Amino acid sequence: MLYLVPTPLGNLKDITLRSIEVLQQVDVILCEDTRTSSKLLHHYQISKPLSPYHQHNEHKIVQHIVDQLVAGKTMALITDAGTPGISDPAFLLVRECIKNNVVVNCLPGAAAFVPALVNSGIPTNRFVFEGFLPMKKGRMTLLKQLAEEERTMIIYESPMRLVKTLEELAVYFGSDRLCCVSRELTKMFEENKRGTLQEVAAYFKEKTVKGEIVVVIAGKES
Repeated sequence: MLYLVPTPLGNLKDITLRSIEVLQQVDVILCEDTRTSSKLLHHYQISKPLSPYHQHNEHKIVQHIVDQLVAGKTMALITDAGTPGISDPAFLLVRECIKNNVVVNCLPGAAAFVPALVNSGIPTNRFVFEGFLPMKKGRMTLLKQLAEEERTMIIYESPMRLVKTLEELAVYFGSDRLCCVSRELTKMFEENKRGTLQEVAAYFKEKTVKGEIVVVIAGKES
């Protein structure tokens, strides 16, 4: 069996009792970064063999992992933060497990876009998750499409590109479109900045931006 186990976004208390139990029982824990995962596992006194599984090696080792699962090993896949498969590696392994009749069990838990959406003050009844926007190829085309989207939109962005992205969104969506930028969710310096795209871009342009970032943008008014 393969377990997909969500891990805390920042506050180590944000993990379920079931997740801890699963991590204590599996044979191997696949993790995005062994150094990051070791801090969480050490905190909960979990001592299991760790094996790196990330976007740079997943294609090379996926079959080897599936072979071990078929042979009877039980594994858990965790990422640095949040739920595996949400803008993090998991899809390729899950697909191959399904092809080989390996049972896949995804536990409920942390995902950064959920608290960002809920506390944004922007409608939550209908939304679309876009993850990270394309860096170059297809970016302009996608932005034009999203400008017509009537559902609330959620994207992830890096601190270095945040202001540029907000300014681009203001060009395509209109500078008065409402948004909320959430960063450092669940951590000591959590911040949720709400306002128009123009206002929020100007705010972050004047400060040093750090942490993982979720941007929630209101849909186009019908």
